[in-house]
Amino acid sequence: MPGEAPYARLTPDAVVDAVESLGMACDGRLLALNSYENRVYRVGIEGAPPLVAKFYRPARWSDAAIEEEHAFALELAQAELSVVAPLAFDGRTLLRHEGFRFALFPCQGGHAPELGDADTLRQLGRTLARLHVVGAQRRFSHRPVLDVRRFGHEPLRDLLASGQVPEPLRENFHRLGEALLLRVEHAFAQAAPFATLRLHGDCHSGNILWREGVAHFVDLDDCLAGPAIQDLWMFLSGSREEQRMQLEHLLEGYAQFRDFDWSERRLIEPLRALRLLHYHAWIARRWHDPAFPHAFPWFAQARHWEEVLRQIQEQIAALECEP
Repeated sequence: MPGEAPYARLTPDAVVDAVESLGMACDGRLLALNSYENRVYRVGIEGAPPLVAKFYRPARWSDAAIEEEHAFALELAQAELSVVAPLAFDGRTLLRHEGFRFALFPCQGGHAPELGDADTLRQLGRTLARLHVVGAQRRFSHRPVLDVRRFGHEPLRDLLASGQVPEPLRENFHRLGEALLLRVEHAFAQAAPFATLRLHGDCHSGNILWREGVAHFVDLDDCLAGPAIQDLWMFLSGSREEQRMQLEHLLEGYAQFRDFDWSERRLIEPLRALRLLHYHAWIARRWHDPAFPHAFPWFAQARHWEEVLRQIQEQIAALECEP
């Protein structure tokens, strides 16, 4: 099923049939939620609250990797963290219907957190520290490890091979990309040794639903092993001084439940550089999916790649500064 349109057969009727195969009756209300990697729907259920149905992209993760994601979410929920964990049916959270793998989740309301508020950042820091306490208790066996090869060198290679980088910019893109990764490797070596633990992995405001002062974490689809700072740095934005203050607020809350290794500050800009390459490689790898050209039309424009080159140069400069 990993063809040119991996979700071509996932019609509204197929979504309803998958949910009803578990013994529930849908009420006809079906709303597609914002998701590109997977397909996610809010499904109305007769006589009960709506559920969220997540259909996993074919061939992306092994069954074992998805089940490990689900087990981590359930473990966090058992530790009384507000994580939207999958529902089990006959002891199974990874479900199948007509060749698709899917899971059902409770429908959680909320809005993005206000990252300009110091109290919100402290609360996020406290919650992430509790998440990391659980994350440090055991290891992943089937999830990826955040390293420069998987999140830097492989994305750069795939971007250069994709045909998406305009030919006049390709040589410069290759040269600057290699220069960037050389500095990222140096920064990782300077920060070593640092502890790795199970992380949310894609911890940004879009994956947090804020409600009544509580952060509800959703979408552990990218959970992985890595340094704690990976779950913190994406909340930082603005000038260096603004980011310094934001990080102080986060760590003020974090320190209430877990010690933070301050040497990991050296990884903030390297991780930002890896995300820049990995994000663009993700779009390039999915370009055959009709949803991607529709959602990211700027990806095929030369001026966008000129902007990416500028961002790479800025990251090279940032990596030459003190954390």
